[in-house]
Amino acid sequence: MKKIELPLTLDDIRNLNMGDEVLLSGEILVGRDQAHKRLCDLLENNQELPVSLNGQVIYYMGPSPAGEGRVIGACGPTTSSRMDAFAPKLLNAGLKGMIGKGPRYGEVVPSIIKNEAVYFYSFGGCGALYAEKVISNQVVAFEELGPEAIRKLVVKDFPVIVAIDSKGNNIYS
Repeated sequence: MKKIELPLTLDDIRNLNMGDEVLLSGEILVGRDQAHKRLCDLLENNQELPVSLNGQVIYYMGPSPAGEGRVIGACGPTTSSRMDAFAPKLLNAGLKGMIGKGPRYGEVVPSIIKNEAVYFYSFGGCGALYAEKVISNQVVAFEELGPEAIRKLVVKDFPVIVAIDSKGNNIYS
């Protein structure tokens, strides 16, 4: 089991191999389809992004409402392929890691290789476990999107598996 303190460094990324079990600690962004579309629209129009993507990891997730005294509700992954149309553009803009479930298609794997990034698999059905790994939860952009807003989470020992490493080795192939 590898432990990584975020943000990801190039050394971290280069030392990760497909199938590695990893515990992530630090800040991650959260975003889904609509947030990805908005970020890409801003990039296409040469406008400033509301968050920096440089070295960031983004988790494909929409949280359930937090219960009383909780930081976040259940926060399991959504299907990553829904973000495939947007991922290459965000990787080109500095994104270094993605967390979600399921295989990736199209230009995503070549973009991971080109940008020396990584795709982590997170476990579907483990939303309650993941919620316990979240220390803080803050909406940082596109608040009007509700559960699809971009959030910044601080996580501790967030369990993932390297599904696609920076060399293009792919657990789904």
